[in-house]
Amino acid sequence: MNHPNGVQNRPAFGLPKQLILLVVALWIEFALLAGVSLFLMYELVAEVPTSYASAVAILVLAVIAAVWLAVLAINAMRARPWVRSGTVVWQVLQIAVAVGFFQGEFARPDLAWALLAPAVIAIVLVFSRPVIRAMARLEDDDEEQ
Repeated sequence: MNHPNGVQNRPAFGLPKQLILLVVALWIEFALLAGVSLFLMYELVAEVPTSYASAVAILVLAVIAAVWLAVLAINAMRARPWVRSGTVVWQVLQIAVAVGFFQGEFARPDLAWALLAPAVIAIVLVFSRPVIRAMARLEDDDEEQ
């Protein structure tokens, strides 16, 4: 299929398994963050927050992050080269949150590991040779057109 600006869309079944695993990881992260966003919406309506402004701001940030993960996952299926940098940025942010869950009076190591493990796996996948090659090949194809 050709895109209006001449860029070809690649089918997901022609991707290397590492890239498919990365796409799956991004979709899982999206689904979880979308669930968190729905929970935050429910809490905003069902409970009285200490600060409505803060509650709304956190909800808006969660929704924006969920949309961003969906954009990354969709474009990872298309093997877009810029997805690698966006994915690394997201995973670093997720690692930072995980580190926060390991510390403090209300530490939650279970949540910390649940955030840390997929982030590390995604970073390893982003820097794997098959993912780099698949995305570089598309970039070369774009330049030829």
